[in-house]
Formats: sequence, C-alpha cells, structure tokens
Amino acid sequence: MSPSRIAIVTGASSGIGAATARQLAAAGYRVVLTARRKDRIEALAEEITAAGGEATSYPLDVTDRAAVDEFATAFKAIAVLVNNAGGALGLDPVESGDPADWRQMYETNVLGTLHLTQALLPRLEASGDGTVVVLTSTAGHGTYEGGAGYAAAKHGAHVLAETLRLEIVGRPVRVIEIAPGLVKTDEFALTRFGGDSERAAKVYEGVAEPLTADDVAETITWAVTRPSHVNIDLLVVRPRAQASNTKLYRES
Repeated sequence: MSPSRIAIVTGASSGIGAATARQLAAAGYRVVLTARRKDRIEALAEEITAAGGEATSYPLDVTDRAAVDEFATAFKAIAVLVNNAGGALGLDPVESGDPADWRQMYETNVLGTLHLTQALLPRLEASGDGTVVVLTSTAGHGTYEGGAGYAAAKHGAHVLAETLRLEIVGRPVRVIEIAPGLVKTDEFALTRFGGDSERAAKVYEGVAEPLTADDVAETITWAVTRPSHVNIDLLVVRPRAQASNTKLYRES
C-alpha cells in the first residue's frame, strides 16, 4: 500500500472513530487505528481485515507527547490524519465545575489534536496530498448551560483548525473541520455522566433519530475523498430534530 493511502484515526476504539476507520478502509485506505484500549483496536483491525480492508492497530494516548512522537517515526508519509480522540466530562455550571474535568477535556480535545498534528504534519506534506481532519462539535461554535468546559475545549480545537489552515495555505495539505451536533453512540453520554446510564439516556429521550456514528463517519469520508483541490473548511451536521445546541425537538 502506498504511503499516500495511509489514514490514521485517533480514538478508534469505539463510536465515531471506529465507524470512520471502517468507512475509510472501505474507501481504499490502509487505516492505522489508535486508542488507549488495545483490545478494542486489535479487534477492529481484525474485523476490517476480514472484510477485505487493510488495518493495523497501535495503542496510543494522544496526551502523551513522547509516545506520539515515537508513533510518528513509523511513517515517512501519510495521506490522512483524523483527529477524533476527545470527549466530554460533566454538565456542571461554571461556578461548580471540576477543574480536573476541564483540564482533561482540554488536554484530550485540544492538546491531543495538537500533538498528533505537529508530529504528523511533515508526513502529511511528504505525501504531496495530505488531509488533516479535526472533529470538533457544534459546542465549538456555540455554548449551552452546563457545557462551558466542553465548549471551551471544542472552541479551542476549532481555532486550532482554522489557524492551521491559514498558516499552511499553499502547502499540499488540506485542513477539514467536521462539527457534529447530537450523536447517539454507546459511550459519549455515558462517559460524560460518569457511567450513569439513566442520566445518559435522558440526553436522547424523545429524539426519534439523533445522528449515528456512521452518519458522522460518512460525512468525514465524503469530505476526505473530495478532489485534492476541494477543501471542506467546516461542515456542521445535525439531526433534523436539532435546530441549535439549545433547540431540540423531543416527541412526547
């Protein structure tokens, strides 16, 4: 497989990351799956390979810069980097939010994206046709009560993508931002509420069709596979039932 067809996906152990890895593999990329949960990405790599795709796994914590730098040495050139690792913790107001949660969200969503992008940008450029994808959120473009910590982190990731695009214009690397709204996955809300399944379920209560991980993965894959001269700067994708971060139709 040519290095120009290698796609690295962070946070590939579940949800949007896993779905994106499957769809990029189906589109002809050799996918490199990274996440902290070794067993999950190994199983996914086996699944993709059994389906006729090409996949390898590499356990990685995106907040560990030394580990990220070591990971990057395995490549001379890559085609795509999907910065998907991230997530939300808590839904507390500013006056009582846990600074440790804020710090962890910032380190994963912003610094994790920074680490991978810095380490792999030379490899993306070496391919002659590289693409950086930054998965943010509609929380990166507006806020809501209780969401300040997550929104601050996703605003940071949005600004990283926007600024990088300005700084590397003229070089053979595109910068794409995908900002999903309400997505129902197995783990996002559950992680946000510390494993409280009842509270997590209420996030989606009454919403007939929230986005799925596959919906977002299809959007990412579509953006990545546009002709080289076409850059999808920012694509916001929400379910039809969601008009904004604070306007959601719930069936009674």
